[in-house]
Amino acid sequence: MSDSDDDEIPRLSSHTLAALQEFYAEQKQQSDPGGDDKYNIGIIEENWQLSQFWYSQETALQLAKEAIAAAGERGRIACVSAPSVYQKLRTLHREDFSVYIFEYDKRFAIYGEEFIFYDYNNPLDLPEKIAAHSFDIVIADPPYLSKECLGKMSETIKYLTQGKILLCTGAVMEEEAAKLLGVKMCKFIPKHTRTLGNEFRCYVNYDSGLDREI
Repeated sequence: MSDSDDDEIPRLSSHTLAALQEFYAEQKQQSDPGGDDKYNIGIIEENWQLSQFWYSQETALQLAKEAIAAAGERGRIACVSAPSVYQKLRTLHREDFSVYIFEYDKRFAIYGEEFIFYDYNNPLDLPEKIAAHSFDIVIADPPYLSKECLGKMSETIKYLTQGKILLCTGAVMEEEAAKLLGVKMCKFIPKHTRTLGNEFRCYVNYDSGLDREI
């Protein structure tokens, strides 16, 4: 190959090359975040087609602390379609509880053995390692504001919990939630990173600290 041929090979400027390297690094981080970063709320972006809306940092922390208090020492916590709470629980670096994330979105499989694939349309289609009534508290956030969705997810909730339920859903579901799960609306009002069109509330069936938050 002659020198003239070498001159014709396109070369990237140092600026362009640096930009490309930064882009590829960001893509790798999103597809395979490592260390503590993988538990950051928002590291996995919302998918609106799956009706995903993440809690604000403050709400996720409040719900995580409530779950720990309700579960008790060495308690077991199930986060059903509530990934923000799972992520916040894991960023607290505490070892006095165990937690599983039940999710349809397989991007959350980065959480390894704590990830349980879950489709509310098949509410009891769970792996053998998930025994009935094996969780001290279940935190659930049905993806859709419909009687069908809440009804099916209620089957899952009642299968998983030993008793305590923390449900997060729209205010319009208050009556249906009470009928299906025996839960009552709390004073605490959860917030999301984005403004939702429907009023969102928390419901519990036990004496909760969330009912003392105004």
